[in-house]
Amino acid sequence: MLYTAYEVNRRAGAPVVAASELTARALHALPAPLARTPAVRHARAACAILAKARPTHDRPAFGIETVPVGDRDADVYERPVLTTPFGTLLHFTKPSVTGQPRVLVVGPMSGHFTTLIRPTIRTLLSDHDVHVIDWHNARDIPAAHGPFGLDEYIEHVMQALRHLGPGTHVVAVCQPAVPVLAAVALLAAAGDPAEPSSVTLMAGPVDTRVNPNRVNTSAAGKPLSWFERRVVDTVPGRYVGAGRRVYPGVVQLTAFMSMNPRRHLSAHTRLYRDLVAGNTAAAAATRAFYDEYGAVMDVPAEFYLETVGRIFQQHDFALGRFTWRGQRVDPGAIRNAALLTVEGAQDDICSPGQTEAAHRLCTGIPDDRKRHHLQNGVGHYGVFSGSRWEAEVYPVIREFIDSVRAGERTASSG
Repeated sequence: MLYTAYEVNRRAGAPVVAASELTARALHALPAPLARTPAVRHARAACAILAKARPTHDRPAFGIETVPVGDRDADVYERPVLTTPFGTLLHFTKPSVTGQPRVLVVGPMSGHFTTLIRPTIRTLLSDHDVHVIDWHNARDIPAAHGPFGLDEYIEHVMQALRHLGPGTHVVAVCQPAVPVLAAVALLAAAGDPAEPSSVTLMAGPVDTRVNPNRVNTSAAGKPLSWFERRVVDTVPGRYVGAGRRVYPGVVQLTAFMSMNPRRHLSAHTRLYRDLVAGNTAAAAATRAFYDEYGAVMDVPAEFYLETVGRIFQQHDFALGRFTWRGQRVDPGAIRNAALLTVEGAQDDICSPGQTEAAHRLCTGIPDDRKRHHLQNGVGHYGVFSGSRWEAEVYPVIREFIDSVRAGERTASSG
């Protein structure tokens, strides 16, 4: 029903969207004197906003072609190095740069493409050799490839770490904090040399009992069957993933926007005013954010429901009951990897304290190899994007990874 309702609304609104786009182009092509009149500027701005007023299911490009390295720009090439039906391990290679620490970035599978964390990747690339797990849209994955739940997610992380080998530093952005920490714990318990040198968890729900917010109370206040009935649907026959059960990306987008309707209304009002006033740079920045924000992907139903049930409702990881393919996961087994947690003081999606809880669970890591950073003045997205991320959060991560590498060099030379 969710997909049917969405498709009906999309088709019903398509003529309005198309007409708005054509009108905006026509008004933009008017001669300068006429184009500058107030009526035309207002009409053009309104049509430009209406033309973009719908989500898309097309994965945006990362578009990272160069990054500053020292006092020069280095070319960046995006190379797939490992592919499964559910994700691709991408290497953002810089052929002219060598010797940088190897970093695996694991982004959320939560209704948006991995390109949403492009700012994180771009900034990290200046000082690191970056690899990223790029999750695929579930509606484009044939049902014959089977289910994808937390076990499969953890397996993908372990597979990526084994492919990259010893000395890798892993950074989990938001939702994957638990599966990434579980993957590292499993590698550590097995004595696997692929155990990373460090783990950085950014605004991830390790223990949602701490400082609960609206997201947590909403997840805990309904039985899991409610979520399965109300927000899970089957991919229609016209898509490659026909028959696969999914949590549709448009549902996640709607949920996120309903949490802060005033913020999104204010942003679009500001966009309208900037378009009318001809503030092209400001308008372009707002539009770029919402183009990315509106690009949605479907999430496998198993992963979504298990995340809600095992992490947000039962708190299995925080209570030491989490298992992977029947094997108990013990974060206390991690002894060699250093740990950094990062939180935003104004985060209303993953409250302060929920990520820091990882330190309590990782009892095998010495205190001098643990660090926590609480970033003032930012909400959820400000932890990994924006000016505060670049100027205040990223330097903490860079210094942390550098200190771990320095300690390893000292240990090996001694």
